[in-house]
Amino acid sequence: MLEKLFEPTSVAVIGASRTKGKVGRAVLDNLIESYKGEIIPINPKADEILGLRCYPTILDAPNAAELAVVVLPAAMVPDALEKCGLADVSNVVVISAGFKESGIEGAKLERRCADIVRKYGMRMVGPNCLGIIDTGSGLNASFAASMAKKGNIAMMSQSGAICTATLDWADARGVGFSKFISLGNKADLSENDFLLEMADDDSTSVIAAYLEGVKDGPKFMEIAREVSHKKPIVVVKSGRTAVGSRAVSSHTGTLAGSDEAYNAAFAQSGVMRADSVEQMLDYIRAFSSQPVPDGKNIAIVTNAGGLGILTADACHYAGLSLSSFDESTIDRLREMLSPAANFYNPVDVLGDAHSDIYGYALETILDDPNVDGIIVLTSPQAMTDVKSIAEVVAEKAVASRKPILCSFVGGTRIEEGEDILDQNHIPNFAFPERAVSSMAALCNYGVIRKRVHLEPENINADKESVSSILKKARSEKRHTLGLESFDILKAYGIPTVGTSNVKTLQEAIDASEEMGYPVVMKVLSSDISHKTDVGGVRIGLKDRDDVERAYHTMMSDVRRYIPNAVISGVQIQKMVTGGKEVIIGMNRDVQFGPLLMFGLGGTYVEVLKDVSFSVAPIGKDISRKMLSSIKTYPILTGVRGESPSDINSIVDTLCKVSQLVMDFSEILEFEINPLMVLPEGQGCVAMDIRLTLGSE
Repeated sequence: MLEKLFEPTSVAVIGASRTKGKVGRAVLDNLIESYKGEIIPINPKADEILGLRCYPTILDAPNAAELAVVVLPAAMVPDALEKCGLADVSNVVVISAGFKESGIEGAKLERRCADIVRKYGMRMVGPNCLGIIDTGSGLNASFAASMAKKGNIAMMSQSGAICTATLDWADARGVGFSKFISLGNKADLSENDFLLEMADDDSTSVIAAYLEGVKDGPKFMEIAREVSHKKPIVVVKSGRTAVGSRAVSSHTGTLAGSDEAYNAAFAQSGVMRADSVEQMLDYIRAFSSQPVPDGKNIAIVTNAGGLGILTADACHYAGLSLSSFDESTIDRLREMLSPAANFYNPVDVLGDAHSDIYGYALETILDDPNVDGIIVLTSPQAMTDVKSIAEVVAEKAVASRKPILCSFVGGTRIEEGEDILDQNHIPNFAFPERAVSSMAALCNYGVIRKRVHLEPENINADKESVSSILKKARSEKRHTLGLESFDILKAYGIPTVGTSNVKTLQEAIDASEEMGYPVVMKVLSSDISHKTDVGGVRIGLKDRDDVERAYHTMMSDVRRYIPNAVISGVQIQKMVTGGKEVIIGMNRDVQFGPLLMFGLGGTYVEVLKDVSFSVAPIGKDISRKMLSSIKTYPILTGVRGESPSDINSIVDTLCKVSQLVMDFSEILEFEINPLMVLPEGQGCVAMDIRLTLGSE
């Protein structure tokens, strides 16, 4: 699809410069150094540059260029793009800055450029980017300091500085790339386009990205879900602590920042999120050279007990298991290792172990069917021949169908060994924890690759009733719904508690007696989001006297906390006992759409923050993962002799809420808190609901 972008037969540099140190000169130098196709400099003030014939405009060149690299002041870029379109250029890379990153006028200029590109059917990288590199074709259409080494990693980045830093890091370690793309402002081509391109690129085995945001969240998830079955995708997403684009008042809105949406979207679509650039580089280095293991059973080989223990601890926290060796493996280790060695996992070959002992231990452990991967540790003690140990490890790793990662810990004394590992593309990490983290990434991708995506089941619902309720609320210019919210739940088959909204004390008494005691009383006010905080909830009212007393004290408490609140009455509910309180919420994320939340409910949800998130739509498989991923999940399954809660009813409710918020995009925030979950087989009941509508 983008073949002519990465493998053009000719490249024009619009803004090519004769002056050393100018970006237009750096791009030209890089092309001359590695590119084998035709190079066409465009500069109206020069006849030739570096021996190449120069032309005033691209329309004056005798041959059409398949790719044009634009290095001009921002104001001149639209005219250059018009000329590219008239000259039948297929693709453009706009390196020039001064667009939306610079303000309103720059944003207008960028939209104009995008319109021109669209008009002529061209594709554009940038603007405001470093450029692109394709090592297969030798194309270096960038102003990076050096050409990337050839390899199997495709890297894209919204930061040009991270591009150049990564290239320099990779050069020092012999790590190679297939493609390198500086995304810039993504006015046209974005991460979604390049994910699709890399999915079918035979020269690419692993995809890495530094992103500050995605252009189309749902489309990103759709594409990534498909691509991640073919190749690992590792992403660093910055801006984790950015404040949301609008204020929210519900528990869901308070807890659901944009970072939670990205975490959920990445997890659901098979993207592995790295917490830092360093971690991303660690991961892609492992993926580029090591096989993906079949399981998560890891063996550790070390010449230092302390390093082995630290690594074992790190494996536990990373979700890896230490392999239990076959008896035959232990017997074979006893034959060659010192009697003082540890033959069980971690295998401690002792500080005086020679390279042949390392080699024997590795060969023996690799043969064990219970081992999926090995982490090799070396501490440079006085008797340690680091060079020969590295040679043996490299020999075994290159021939192995199981991943081997190393952590030769030290400084000057391990440099020679590290060089040998680098030359053989065996990842070595300065400390064991990084090796473990990378091994966990390999193992986790093994799970992702086998994962089957289940489409959500369609749920029968009375959508017409919901549509009427929402239409009426909008016509009355109401954004927060009242009792009719329960009718919306009923329309989607979600059980609700008996509820009555009343305006006076006598009406409250009548409703309570008609409903049957015990009851719950809640204040009704559009000015109050969290009723409990202001004394606006009374539970366990057993008779008329309780209702009367609760009514008066509640009104007094609420007016004391919020004197100016407009109170429209109280809500009487049938009290449900014997269940566990959970919360189900939704906040509409600006990038990915409906972000669902689940956790234990009640008044402490914001304090505990033991919640999980998923991007709708979801089916029962993801619903169950949402439940099992909270720390307090065992409370729902039953602890200390308690009966398990009706987990299936929670799963069903989550799926129904998912479809509701997908069906009605005007629902901005939604929260059932609490959803009372009864013992297994008895279902659940929505006790309170908050639903907020956005503008049309």
